[in-house]
Amino acid sequence: MFDYITVGEITTTFGVRGEVKVIPYTDFPERFEKTRKFFLNKDGLLREVWIERAAIREKDVILKIKGIDTPEDAAEYRRALLQIPRDEVWPLPPDSYYRFQIIGLTVTTADGVALGRVADILETGSNDVYVVRDNEKREYLIPALKDVIKDIDLEKGLMVIQPLPGLLEE
Repeated sequence: MFDYITVGEITTTFGVRGEVKVIPYTDFPERFEKTRKFFLNKDGLLREVWIERAAIREKDVILKIKGIDTPEDAAEYRRALLQIPRDEVWPLPPDSYYRFQIIGLTVTTADGVALGRVADILETGSNDVYVVRDNEKREYLIPALKDVIKDIDLEKGLMVIQPLPGLLEE
């Protein structure tokens, strides 16, 4: 069984030929032009689909999916997710990670103090911020900066940080 990663979400129809508007959830929107096979996840049901053409725009992507030929057909897929198998993600540069790789990591300080797990990632204008929660529902906001994040070991599921002064104080 495959583990799937969401790379976009259909928001609405576009035009009269059954095209759909997609909000990309990827840093690589060109994926929609280069990859032809995706999996459409509508209410938990997966369906293999083939992309006939793609047009990347500033904030979205217009897709023509084979077999979806009318606006009425396309409307049935509003809020459907476009997914790919996890093993088909594109490689990233060194020290770069996908969201799905970061969320769930156990976080400790360089001194070995366990803080919790990464529960979410906030995208700010300057750098991402990792939301770390412990078992007692305490929350820590950890900036994704080289001065703070000292090591990420995906095989061990571990992130080691060196907190800045005041970062962990309540």
